[in-house]
Amino acid sequence: MIVLENNYVRLEPLSLENYTYLLEIAQEKDLIAYSPSDISSPDKLLDYVKLALGGVDHKTTLPFIIYDKRKAQYAGSTRFGLIHWKNKVLHIGWTWIGHAFQGTGLNTHMKFLKLQYAFEILEFEKVEFRIDERNQKSRKAVEKLGATLEGILRKDTLMNDGFRRSTCCYGILKNEWPDIKTTIFKGF
Repeated sequence: MIVLENNYVRLEPLSLENYTYLLEIAQEKDLIAYSPSDISSPDKLLDYVKLALGGVDHKTTLPFIIYDKRKAQYAGSTRFGLIHWKNKVLHIGWTWIGHAFQGTGLNTHMKFLKLQYAFEILEFEKVEFRIDERNQKSRKAVEKLGATLEGILRKDTLMNDGFRRSTCCYGILKNEWPDIKTTIFKGF
């Protein structure tokens, strides 16, 4: 079992035993407005968790529950996904945190732990992020991490309301990580 943590955040494996800590947060308005997933009811959240856990069995996902150590509360969920072991590429995403945790630095600490694990422990060559073109807040956050916009997949994802979103593809390469670590994450 992989646990990633620092003084601010602990990422624990998401499970059928601990996902219930997220039931209240998952009900928050517009929490995942730019996602094709639906966590708006306890049953839909359970389906979301089961889907993530199914990927664990196939070694294509590693989902986590996020615990904010400063607030001593569970804050949301995130995962490594679309893990391609041969090519040494994975995605960081499926991240949602409650509104009370947004803008607190929690997401930056969490991304640092995940990037460090991907590049320094797994020794992967590339980390990718896929973000709805309309989601300016998430795009700016990933750009602040040092990720490069590599392109936009036009109208590639069908949303729950029938809208076809375009997806921005960002990436960080292994050889870029040392500079990003020392400039963006200085003091982590």
